[in-house]
Amino acid sequence: MHTQPASLSELLPLLSRQAPDTDLAIKQVLRAVRVHLGMDVAFVAEFVGDDRVFHQVDAESWTPIYPGDSAPLESGYCRRVVDGRLPRLIPDTMALPAAMDLPETLTIPIGSHMSVPIRLDDGSIYGTFCCFGFVPNESLNDRDLEMMEAFSALVACQLDAHMARSRERQRKVQRIETAIQHGGPSIVFQPIYRLEDDRFVGVECLSRFHTMPQISPHVWFTDAANVGLGQALELCAISKALSALETLPSDLYLAINTSPATILSNKLAGLFEGIEAERIVLEFTEHANAADHDQLLQILKPLRSRGVRISIDDAGAGYASMQNILSVQPDIIKLDIGLTRSIDRDPTRHAIAAALIEFARQTGSSILAEGVETASELTSLRALGAAKAQGYFLSRPMSLDDTIRSANNPAWFH
Repeated sequence: MHTQPASLSELLPLLSRQAPDTDLAIKQVLRAVRVHLGMDVAFVAEFVGDDRVFHQVDAESWTPIYPGDSAPLESGYCRRVVDGRLPRLIPDTMALPAAMDLPETLTIPIGSHMSVPIRLDDGSIYGTFCCFGFVPNESLNDRDLEMMEAFSALVACQLDAHMARSRERQRKVQRIETAIQHGGPSIVFQPIYRLEDDRFVGVECLSRFHTMPQISPHVWFTDAANVGLGQALELCAISKALSALETLPSDLYLAINTSPATILSNKLAGLFEGIEAERIVLEFTEHANAADHDQLLQILKPLRSRGVRISIDDAGAGYASMQNILSVQPDIIKLDIGLTRSIDRDPTRHAIAAALIEFARQTGSSILAEGVETASELTSLRALGAAKAQGYFLSRPMSLDDTIRSANNPAWFH
């Protein structure tokens, strides 16, 4: 007799194309189907060359196979079911000579068996979705087979989505690794101005990627982090940016974007050997809160002792940036573009910016306003006491040569 089945509505969400863990979702469905059928073992096998590989296995207790095991494709039931040499539904293997001819039928033993192909979107056979019992099970019927075929189709959907994600991940890995092998992104420089005397004092180093189709730098670095290449790409960009230090006028500093994860890797110190550390500002780029502030501070300590300054990005954009400000005690606090935009017309933005500027004054930090796009925004920020500013109203990012020319002829960009 069949045990209480899981309902279709309970099983379908497990096979959503958006399931975050394909293996877990399929294992849960295997168990539900196995219990519903009253069988002892259920598994999904992939056909790989001349073998079948058992990726997911669920069993009542003892099982002759485990996840990761493999067996020759011509052994057992799977291939024979797919090519029609064995039926998909076998309530009693003793009643079927073709099943009794297989060694596995007696050695495992297999008393009842149900197996259906898993067919992918492109029409290819991935493998099989199987259940078997150690004893015959005469209660198995065509409706059970139809149910299993339906779930096999849903498993195929899940596998198709998983393989599509894997292919997309591999494309990202290849794109990012190729960029790193070719020297990484090109660097452009956005001028930073000191507002008390309108002086050009520094540049923020920004990455640019020249690929088709065009992908924004934010997407490049996000993709790199998601596939485990975030630090490698960041370090490549930082190294490229630092190479401009010798060429730029000595009175300009470089603001270099980095994530807490890259700092925690402790690989920055080597890049800073032999350079003028006092001309470097490390700018935290992540909105997420750094997980280990104590370790972060320990790694930053020798860099700061050499003169490296720390900047926290996106102040006012959320809780995480404020946590970083309180924990790291930065030298520079960057007002988020969401605060600077329309600050001249929005009393709320004006009030928040004023509070942050006062906070910076009392804690010994200075305020840099980013994203300044109008003269009236700049006027409001100057009146509030912001120390520095950058943005398209002042200057767009530019090449190294144009940056040098601008530094030598520091006309104000109105």
